[in-house]
Amino acid sequence: MNKETIENWFKSLQDNICQEIEKTDEKGKFEEDLWQRPQGGGGRTRIIRGGNIIEKGGVNFSAVSGPTPDKILQALKIDKADFYATGVSIVMHPQSPMVPVIHMNVRYFEMSNGISWFGGGIDLTPHYVDDEDAQYFHSQIKSVCDAHHGSYYPEFKNWADDYFYIKHRNETRGIGGIFFDRLSATPEISMEQRWEFVKDVGQLFAPTYTHFMSKNKDIEYGENEKQWQYLRRGRYVEFNLVLDKGTKFGLDTDGRTESILMSLPPQANWEYNYEVAPGSKEEKTLSLLKKGVDWV
Repeated sequence: MNKETIENWFKSLQDNICQEIEKTDEKGKFEEDLWQRPQGGGGRTRIIRGGNIIEKGGVNFSAVSGPTPDKILQALKIDKADFYATGVSIVMHPQSPMVPVIHMNVRYFEMSNGISWFGGGIDLTPHYVDDEDAQYFHSQIKSVCDAHHGSYYPEFKNWADDYFYIKHRNETRGIGGIFFDRLSATPEISMEQRWEFVKDVGQLFAPTYTHFMSKNKDIEYGENEKQWQYLRRGRYVEFNLVLDKGTKFGLDTDGRTESILMSLPPQANWEYNYEVAPGSKEEKTLSLLKKGVDWV
């Protein structure tokens, strides 16, 4: 296992996910932008727009390198060193408020001083929380985690609850999933074993999300549900611009702005002092946007 092997596998993952999303959507096609980073490296940004199911989505691959910015060196508390980072990042915003938003990121980071680790995560953000969908999503994730280490699911689920949390709203972004960062070798777990886990997380995306696309795309909805979708998208924007570490890392390393901000929805609304109606399905959803829910 080396960075070239990892980079090539991430490229193949991007290809597979794009193919499966296009096949399920039956209309939308990905547009590709190839870009270079002046300081080193580049990437392939692929965006799908105006599909039958996906209104806007992105499946991005990048492999960037060069001197580590001072801000990151200070955060890591290390001396100057070069870095290399590669990964795939995905966000899907559907047309229908009955189809959930999904995000996934899998990544590898190494430095010239010998430091290296894996990171990533996958989380689901329904506009309306459906118990069956939530249980299905978490059971799929748990199966992948349990196949690698018994501590992975409970540890990484709690990490996701804490990470995907909009603290200024006192609510989680959605129903969570898993999140992990700086996974390096330990006496018990090798880097090769970490890599096998990351690959399985990556391969989970396409079958899981195409399941939700097919299952929920024909559920009827009206203007009330559409307006609620726009408000929930606003929460998504708040998290990604204010709290998301991946957004900050990309901007701090002079990444391609359009690729970094592809995670934002095509339209989002903010309404002053909005309150849900008592007993409504919107109220039910808000009641479940909290940490520590046991979905399996």
